[in-house]
Amino acid sequence: MQLKIMPKKKRLSAGRVPLILFLCQMISALEVPLDPKLLEDLVQPPTITQQSPKDYIIDPRENIVIQCEAKGKPPPSFSWTRNGTHFDIDKDPLVTMKPGSGTLIINIMSEGKAETYEGVYQCTARNERGAAISNNIVVRPSRSPLWTKEKLEPITLRNGQSLVLPCRPPVGLPPPIIFWMDNSFQRLPQSERVSQGLNGDLYFSNVLPEDTREDYICYARFNHTQTIQQKQPISVKVISAKSSRERPPTFLTPEGNASNKEELRGNVLSLECIAEGLPTPIIYWIKEDGILPINRTFYKNFKKTLQIIHVSEADSGNYQCIAKNALGAIHHTISVTVKAAPYWIMAPQNLVLSPGEDGTLICRANGKPKPRISWLTNGVPVEIAPDDPSRKIDGDTIIFSNVQERSSAVYQCNASNEYGYLLANAFVNVLAEQPRILTPTNTLYQVIANRPALLDCAFFGSPLPTIEWFKGAKGSALHEDIYVLHENGTLEIPVAQKDSTGTYTCVARNKLGMAKNEVHLEIKDPTRIIKQPEYAVVQRGSTVSFECKVKHDHTLIPTVIWLKDNSELPSDERFTVDKDHLVIADVSDDDSGTYTCMANTTLDNVSASAVLSVVAPTPTPAPVYDVPNPPFDLELTNPLDKSVQLSWTPGDDNNSPITKFIIEYEDTMHEAGLWHHHTEVSGTQTTAQLKLSPYVNYSFRVMAENSIGRSLPSEASEQYLTKAAEPDKNPMAVEGLGSEPDNLVITWKPLNGFESNGPGLQYKVSWRQKDGDDEWTSVVVANVSKYIVSGTPTFVPYLIKVQALNDVGFAPEPAIVMGHSGEDLPMVAPGNVRVTVVNSTLAEVHWDPVPLKSIRGHLQGYRIYYWKAQSPSKRNRRHIEKKILTFQGSKTHGMLPGLEPFSHYTLNVRVVNGKGEGPASADQVFNTPEGVPSAPSSLKIVNPTLDSLTLEWDPPSHPNGILTEYTLKYQPINSTHELGPLVDLKIPANKTRWTLKNLNFSTRYKFYFYAQTSAGSGSQITEEAVTTMDEAMASRQVDIATQGWFIGLMCAVALLILILLIVCFIRRNKGGKYPVKEKEDARADPEIQPMKEDDGTFGEYSDAEDHKPLKKGSRTPSDRTVKKEDSDDSLVDYGEGVNGQFNEDGSFIGQYSGKKEKEPAEGNESSEAPSPVNAMNSFV
Repeated sequence: MQLKIMPKKKRLSAGRVPLILFLCQMISALEVPLDPKLLEDLVQPPTITQQSPKDYIIDPRENIVIQCEAKGKPPPSFSWTRNGTHFDIDKDPLVTMKPGSGTLIINIMSEGKAETYEGVYQCTARNERGAAISNNIVVRPSRSPLWTKEKLEPITLRNGQSLVLPCRPPVGLPPPIIFWMDNSFQRLPQSERVSQGLNGDLYFSNVLPEDTREDYICYARFNHTQTIQQKQPISVKVISAKSSRERPPTFLTPEGNASNKEELRGNVLSLECIAEGLPTPIIYWIKEDGILPINRTFYKNFKKTLQIIHVSEADSGNYQCIAKNALGAIHHTISVTVKAAPYWIMAPQNLVLSPGEDGTLICRANGKPKPRISWLTNGVPVEIAPDDPSRKIDGDTIIFSNVQERSSAVYQCNASNEYGYLLANAFVNVLAEQPRILTPTNTLYQVIANRPALLDCAFFGSPLPTIEWFKGAKGSALHEDIYVLHENGTLEIPVAQKDSTGTYTCVARNKLGMAKNEVHLEIKDPTRIIKQPEYAVVQRGSTVSFECKVKHDHTLIPTVIWLKDNSELPSDERFTVDKDHLVIADVSDDDSGTYTCMANTTLDNVSASAVLSVVAPTPTPAPVYDVPNPPFDLELTNPLDKSVQLSWTPGDDNNSPITKFIIEYEDTMHEAGLWHHHTEVSGTQTTAQLKLSPYVNYSFRVMAENSIGRSLPSEASEQYLTKAAEPDKNPMAVEGLGSEPDNLVITWKPLNGFESNGPGLQYKVSWRQKDGDDEWTSVVVANVSKYIVSGTPTFVPYLIKVQALNDVGFAPEPAIVMGHSGEDLPMVAPGNVRVTVVNSTLAEVHWDPVPLKSIRGHLQGYRIYYWKAQSPSKRNRRHIEKKILTFQGSKTHGMLPGLEPFSHYTLNVRVVNGKGEGPASADQVFNTPEGVPSAPSSLKIVNPTLDSLTLEWDPPSHPNGILTEYTLKYQPINSTHELGPLVDLKIPANKTRWTLKNLNFSTRYKFYFYAQTSAGSGSQITEEAVTTMDEAMASRQVDIATQGWFIGLMCAVALLILILLIVCFIRRNKGGKYPVKEKEDARADPEIQPMKEDDGTFGEYSDAEDHKPLKKGSRTPSDRTVKKEDSDDSLVDYGEGVNGQFNEDGSFIGQYSGKKEKEPAEGNESSEAPSPVNAMNSFV
C-alpha cells in the first residue's frame, strides 16, 4: 500500500440544503503557491496587497500619498473613485499614479491645498479574471488651530477650598495631548490632591498656600504636525486662613449620582471620578455584580481613573467609584455599555477550483449591533452583477457548484453596522493544471539518527493532486505504519534510523497528468559527550582542569566552546583550552561558577556542565566543613494579592560559602503537613519576592545549601492567606467516550485544591456534534470528574470542552477536544471470504473489508474463528473447540498457522470494533493435506527367548494421514559398546505385533521403530531388549549359588574386612603413623568390591547397571514399555559400530558418529548381564 493523500470533495444537491454550512466547512480551498516560476504561466485574479488606512489623516505640509498595491496574472490595471464617482487623474496635473502600482501621489508642496483633496477614495485593481477593491479611504488633513484669545481674571480663594482650572483646548485633528506646565516649561507636580482630568482641566481637591502662582499654563501638543499650542497663563492666589473647616467629599466630575458611558469592543475603557473635600478624599473602584478583570485593569491618576484594556461585551455593567475621607463617603455609578464595530469570525478565503468542482465562500462577522452582510462581485453589488448559474447566495455563504472557467471572479464581502464596516476580497479562480512539484530536485536532507526526518514535496495542481511516496530505485511503496504523510505533501519519518538513508521519490497525480521528484536522505550519528566535566572544589591559587571528550559522526566537524555561567570565558591568560580540556591556573574566588562544554555541528548540539567551587586554602589545623546552619528570623512583608516578600537571616555557613537558599511552602488549607518547593535564590540574597496563588493559606520555610550539602529547614514563617480568584486553568485529560451506544461519557482530571483558586469549585461541561450546526449544550456540575450525556446517536464525533469555575468566576476559555459517542456492534459481516491452503499446517485467508459506516465504532481489526471437524468418536460431545486469531487494523488477509494435517476445517470471519464483534461471515470449509505421522504411541518387547523377541506397539496418536507401513531397524550391542550390523525391516500398516527370530542368545539389541504415510516418515521410537541365556548356564547358576563352600567363602571375606577395619581404628586412636603406600594398599580396590548379599537374583538384568555403558541410552521400565517422550536414545557413545543411514530423511546421519575412543569401565560395569561366574572371576 502506498502512502496517499486525497483532497476532500463534496458535491452539494438541492435535497441537502440544510447541511450546506457543514459541507462548506469540509471543502478546503487550494492555495496557489507564490512560486515565481509557477506564477509565470498561471492566471490569477487580482488581490489587494497594500492600502492606506480607512481613516487617513495627512500632513498638509507634505505631498499626499494614497497607497494601493495589488498582485495578479496578468498584472492588474488600477482606477480610483472619489466621493463615489470616477476620479480621472489624467485631468489633474497635480495627481500621478506610481508606475506598476495603483498608489496615488498628489503634489501639493509646489501648489494646491490639502483641503482640496479631502474626501473618500476607493481603489479598483482589475484584470481579465476579475476586479478587487480597496477599503473606503477617508482622506483628511490634520489641523492644529490656535487658542482663541481670552482675558483670564486672577483667581483668589481661601486655604482648603476646591478649585478647577479649565483648559478647553481647540478642536484639532487628531485630538491633542494635554499637559500643564509653568513658564520654565516644568511640569506642575500632581498628587492625590492635585490632578489633571481626562478633559484636560486641572482639579484641586483642596488648595494650600503653596499652590499660589501666576503661571498655570495649559499646553496642547498636536503630534501629527509636531506643534504645541499654549493657553494664556492663569494666576491663582491662596489666602491663608486661621483654620479650615473640614468637609466630607463631593464629586467635581462627573456630576450627580449616576452617569452613562459607551465604549467600543477592543478599545480602552476609561472611567474617571475626581472628588473634593478636606482632608483629601481617597478613591476606590468596584464593579457591581462582578469583579474587575485582573490582567486588564489598571489605575491611573492616583486611582482617580480606572482603565480596562481590550474591553469586550462581558465588561458591560455598572461600575461604582467611592470617594472617602474621615468625614464620610459618597459614590457615583457609571453604567457602561460596550458596543462593537464588525469583527471577523470567518473572513472569506481565496478559492482555486478545477472545472466541474464545487466550493464555497463563507463570510461571517459579529458585532453589536449584529452587522449586515452584503456581497459584491468584481466591485459591483451582486444583485445587479451578471448572473452566474454556478453561483447561489445563502446569506453569509456563496455556494458554487459545477464551476466553469467563466466562473472566475473576485468577490467582496461587506459587513457593516453603525460603528464601522469590514471589507474583504476573495477570488474564485477556475484552473485546469497538471501536477507540478515545486521542491528542487535531488535535494539532500541530513538528519541525526533517532530524530524526525521531514522530506518536502511542495506541489500544485488543479484538481488537487494525490501524493504518493516511494523509496529506492525499485520503487518500493511506503507504508502508513512507519511513515506520516502531511497534507502539504511532506513525508515524515518519526524516528529516522540508519536504514532510512536512501533516495525517496514523491509522485503527484491528478486526472490531467503526473509529476515526480527525487530527494535524498542521509542519517548521521548523534554528537555525544562521552567524558563530561565533573564538579570540582579547589583552593585559591591552585589549578583545576575540566575534561570534555566528544564523539561525533565522521562526516560532521564539531565546534567545541566553553562557557562560564552561560557567557563567554573571561579574556584571561589563566584560562587555556585545548582539544579536550579547559585548564584554569591560579584559581581565584571570581572563578567560581558553572562551566559548560558545548559541542555544535551543523545538525545538532550537546552540552554538559560542571560547577567549580573555590574555597580558602586549608588552614592549620584544618577547619571543619559542614552543611550550613538553618536560617532564622523569617519575616513576611509587602503583602499583596498575588505576592509577598520573605526575608530571613542566614545561619553559619560552617566554612563553606552558602551557594543558594531553597524556599518551600506549605498549604495549610488544602495539604497541611506537606511541603512543596517554591523557588531558589542565590546564596548572597536574604530576601525574595514570592509569587503566590489565590486562595492559599501559605507558610514558608528556608533551607541553605553549600558545597557540603543542605541545612535543616528553618522554623516555619507566619501564615498568609491570599484572596480568592477565578481559576486560571481548566481541567486536563478531557476525553469523550461512550460506554453505551446511546451515550457520551465526558471525563476529565479535576483540579486539586491548590488549583481551584477559590471556594465552590465546579465545572461547566459543554458539547455539540462536530459535523452539524447545533449550538453548544452546557451544564454546570459539582467538583466531579465525569458527566454522561444520554440519548446520543451511535458513534458520532462530538466537540467537547470543560471549563472550571468557582464562586469568584470562570477560568479562561477551555480548549476544544474531540470525542465520540458510544459504539455499537458492527452490522455487516466481511464478504468474499477465500481460503488458500499453503501446506499441511498453514492456510491463508482473504476477505473484503466491510463498509466503514457499518462498523459503528473504532475499527479494531478482523477476527477469524476456525475449528476442526470432529471424528465420529467425538461427535457426541456438545462442545466444539474453536480457535481464534485476531488481525489488527484494516488488514484484509491473514495466515492460520498450527493446523493439523489431513483434517477438515471450517472458518468464518467477523469485524471487531471497541464494542465487540459483528456477525459472522458464511462458513468456509477447507481440508489440509497429509503430513508425516507422529511416533508410535508405545513400543513393548515381550516373550524373550534364546533366539527371538516379540514387539508390540500402538499406532501413532496423530497419524496425520493414511499409514502405508512401519519401518523397524535393529542392531546388536556387544560388551564393548560397539554396534553391530543394522537390519532394516518393513511391516504392513495393519500390524501391531511382530516376532523377530534367529537372534543370538543372551544378546542386547537396540530397536528403532517409526511409521510412514505418503508424505514421508514420522518420528521414531527406540527400545532395547536382551535375549535369554541357554538352559545349562541357568542350571549352573542355580547350583553354584546353593553350594556351601561358596557361602563359607563369602563369610570369610566379610570377617577379614571387619578385622582390618578394627585394626585401623585402634592404630588411629593411638596416634600411630603409617606410610601413604600402606593407606593405598589398605583401601578396597574398586575392582574387588564385595557383592551385596541382598541384591536379589544374580541373573536378573539390571536397569541401573545397563544404563552406565549406554551413557545416553533409554532407561527401560520394568514392563519393557517405552513411551513416546522417552524415545530420544542416542548411540553416540557406542563408538563406530554403525556407519549406515537409517532413515530416508537422514535423521540418524551424524548422530551416531564414529567415536573410536572407548570410555573406561566404571566400577564393575559391563554390558552383559551379571552372573555368579563373573562375580567369582572378579575376586581372582
